[in-house]
Amino acid sequence: MAEKLIGVVSNYFRNISVAAVEITDGTVSVGDTLHYLGYTTDFESRVSSMQIEHKPVTDVKKGDSVGIKVSEKVRENDKVYKIVPD
Repeated sequence: MAEKLIGVVSNYFRNISVAAVEITDGTVSVGDTLHYLGYTTDFESRVSSMQIEHKPVTDVKKGDSVGIKVSEKVRENDKVYKIVPD
């Protein structure tokens, strides 16, 4: 499986396990698998829900700032990759 850099984590809300991600390239949809990678972060997670300004969305694109529910802790400036089939 190939990976494509699609964004960076701008914030993490520990109490609700949500990463604020700035989408810098491409698109993300509910159901996609993302790889979070940083100094101490390295895990994959399927996108189960996303929100922009507290409103649920199913697709986001370059330029969007989105909240994504994550399964583990992420940190500011962690890179976010979308896993794409070969």
